Amino acid sequence: MSKKRLIPKLLLHSNAKGTNLNLVITKKYTDIIEVGSPVSMAKIYQAQGADELIFTNIDTKITDLKILADIIEKVSEEIFMPITVGGGVKNISDFRLLLNSGADKISINTIALTNPELISESAELFGAQCVVVSIDYKVDEDGNYWVYSNGGQTQTKFNPIEWAIECEKLGAGEILLSNIDNDGMRNGLNNEINKLVSTSIKIPVIASGGCSLPSHFIDGFKNTEIEAIAAGTFFALKDQSFQQIRSHIKNAGIDIRIYS
Repeated sequence: MSKKRLIPKLLLHSNAKGTNLNLVITKKYTDIIEVGSPVSMAKIYQAQGADELIFTNIDTKITDLKILADIIEKVSEEIFMPITVGGGVKNISDFRLLLNSGADKISINTIALTNPELISESAELFGAQCVVVSIDYKVDEDGNYWVYSNGGQTQTKFNPIEWAIECEKLGAGEILLSNIDNDGMRNGLNNEINKLVSTSIKIPVIASGGCSLPSHFIDGFKNTEIEAIAAGTFFALKDQSFQQIRSHIKNAGIDIRIYS
């Protein structure tokens, strides 16, 4: 069994002029707070011992992915760890652009729902290991969970379990499972859904949304079959160093890499 992973999630949004993408954190996918430079933060995360990084462009006004590709190219010149990139990817050309800029994996969300054939096509061309399907979900007033597209704005007909199963069938190599309700709220992961999804498929699941304490990471790893946890607010606000959080997780009996 592979070691559990800790992954900073770097959300990107344009500045006032729309000429550059800055690092931000969010709450429930709406409140946006700028926190710095993505390149500088990526270098810090590497020095601290992150396992990999996830970059996601959350600005729907950014339709030219060359802006995103330029950032990834700068990041890949500075760091040496796997990079997943997503946000606005629509076709094979976008896959190729970002992979050529230094990305190791590409994350797709809305386009996977509207054009699921892209999952299979990209997996065939670049390998399943390059294809990450990002699943955003939240609960309705009746307690039912639904997958959302368009940055958490549009409810789909899928629940997260059945959509994850379908994505695996189509050829996805990994699932990034994000709880919209817990995003930035620092109240812990939704391990009910994390467990249902991670035990329903064989490909790796990365859980995201709500971590702010070592116990949140430990509960996620102990009570589900997820292979990684991604966090934005927790790592951006430097609540604890990577070594501290790794030590807590290791001491709980979880197999995670410890750096000297």
